[in-house]
Amino acid sequence: MILSDRDLKARLAKGDFVVKPFGDPEVQIQPASIDLRLASDFITYRLPHVPVLDPNDNELLAKITETHHVSDGDAFILHPGEFALGSTIEWVRIPDDLVARVEGRSSIGRLAIVVHATAGFIDPGFEGQITLELSNLGRVPVKLYPGMRISQIVLHTMTSAAERPYGPKRGSKYFGQVGPVTSRITTDKR
Repeated sequence: MILSDRDLKARLAKGDFVVKPFGDPEVQIQPASIDLRLASDFITYRLPHVPVLDPNDNELLAKITETHHVSDGDAFILHPGEFALGSTIEWVRIPDDLVARVEGRSSIGRLAIVVHATAGFIDPGFEGQITLELSNLGRVPVKLYPGMRISQIVLHTMTSAAERPYGPKRGSKYFGQVGPVTSRITTDKR
């Protein structure tokens, strides 16, 4: 079941579900989700001269990424067909009995911007800022402003609390992430 605004407020008040800092809870808490805002740091890939992205080559991945900080009042421009990593301003903690999904807001989707390629699922026990996988599916560049409400988090109840939630005990590689974080697939157990 999806948590309603009433349920979200109750879980926030209880303190086991955390979203901080809130810009304006009256604006951000929606009927069945919470709007999250875009932070000011982005990671892009310099790909024109790379023949292939190898997820097992950490050295290559480090060489071809570039971090960008957008100053207050400025915008990050996402060109057609481009991909960038961003993150939410908000740091979230998902309790062991809930699972979350991050989705793009309708107003952002109508500009041809998607906020996740595949990683819209947030495990129970996750803590950190949410990395956004930003793509421009349109035909013109789009300005993305830090602080804008870009995505929403939807929480679902589980049939029971996770026995082994996401976190340090299971070696979860994105636990506690701050800002956009590139792939850590090379740390996967084989």
